[in-house]
Amino acid sequence: MSAASRRDLAAKAARLKGLIDAPELLVLANVWDAGSARIVAQAGFPAIATSSAGIAWSMGYADGENISRDEMLSVVARIAAAVELPVTADLEAGYGAEPEAVAETVREALRAGAVGANIEDSRAGTAELLEFGLSVDRIRAGKAAAEDAGVPFVINARTDGFHGGVDDPFAETVRRANAYIEAGAGCVFVPFVRDAATIARLVGAVDGPVNILAGALSPTLPELQEMGVARVSIGGLFSLMAYSRVRDACRELGETGGYGWARDLILHPEMNGLMS
Repeated sequence: MSAASRRDLAAKAARLKGLIDAPELLVLANVWDAGSARIVAQAGFPAIATSSAGIAWSMGYADGENISRDEMLSVVARIAAAVELPVTADLEAGYGAEPEAVAETVREALRAGAVGANIEDSRAGTAELLEFGLSVDRIRAGKAAAEDAGVPFVINARTDGFHGGVDDPFAETVRRANAYIEAGAGCVFVPFVRDAATIARLVGAVDGPVNILAGALSPTLPELQEMGVARVSIGGLFSLMAYSRVRDACRELGETGGYGWARDLILHPEMNGLMS
């Protein structure tokens, strides 16, 4: 990595961390390719987050670390090259259980142009949490790899305590979240939580910024802001919305032969202009 590239990545990483630590809620509209990244950037979002599910589906894989690290990061690299904004990548469970695997994933993410990453603490494609000490060591190793590269890479440490299989999800989530922050995570990501009371309790119990996964049943963005949530992302929802529209269009073409689905689309010249 050249000195200029390192400086650019360091500046973008600092911007990302500043957005997370700011009083205003950081809203991330997750993307899955360069085109969706350009659209989100044009809409005024201050940072780009990728959807591991969206990228996997677009490449012909089911979600759950079925796509390889190299294939995932090849798409992340295209996204990072398409925008001037900080890019944080969803890198699933780090593509290997051992701390060195996470460290290598962070190094490769930096080479791809990302300045942050989600790292999960459950085994790929399951609800089974990795052992606590190992999970902490994984975050510590990822942070050390970033420091060795001279970039304040932002690890968004995801804990899946609410995914199932834990006797006291709240207590285990808080325990892991605080340990990850102490190990160097810049934010903790707690998916599978939708009710406002639990989210507010989490924000109060975690000693650092909290990222919530939003969906149709989640509190609104103003409500999450009021609770003190630092960062909210939408996961694969935008890619699912796009695929849903294609499915609906197929139904209309097959049933009526109509083109109602073609109304109000981004026009070809506009999309070309966006990508040029």
